[in-house]
Amino acid sequence: MALETLTLEHVPAQYAVHVALFQDVRNADFLHKQLLARNAAFEYAFIDASIILSRTQLLSAVFKAINAQVTDSLKTPNVHSEVVISLNPSSNIADAYRRFGISPATKSLVAVKVTFPTDSAPVPPSADETWKHLSDNVEGTPLALADDNLRLTADMSKIRKYYKLNVPWLEQTADETIKQREMETLVLGAMALRGL
Repeated sequence: MALETLTLEHVPAQYAVHVALFQDVRNADFLHKQLLARNAAFEYAFIDASIILSRTQLLSAVFKAINAQVTDSLKTPNVHSEVVISLNPSSNIADAYRRFGISPATKSLVAVKVTFPTDSAPVPPSADETWKHLSDNVEGTPLALADDNLRLTADMSKIRKYYKLNVPWLEQTADETIKQREMETLVLGAMALRGL
């Protein structure tokens, strides 16, 4: 199973985060239509993996979204859409969906499912149920959500553009490991400062 279940510190214990990475997705158009139709069975944060630089970037957005859910300060309809906008360095929700969410052209996909008990579903879906639904409906190759795999799917030109990383010193850095780490720091800073 390529689905990973994460426990985030400082998040209430009843919240579970299930994440999966898919490469070579062939049915992004179908998945995108399910989100637009607000099909409850497809309540996920479907993120274009080409703009994810690292697990830390993704988990920062997930943490921010869960925190908004817990404090009743969501800016979007649910915690999953909040994950998508939490990746955005600006407060423009439409831009966030367009840049970071799934589109019919998406080839690499990160699926995030945040589960917690609700009045209508006191027992949230399990990791196995979530994985079965994803594996039945996402036509792509599952990969472990590891930084090395995310680097394979990352589109550095899009990441630089969306996070405005046009800094000459970054381009002049020869060591790819240092460049990656510095880019990640700048991306996390842009996400944290959104709306200030």
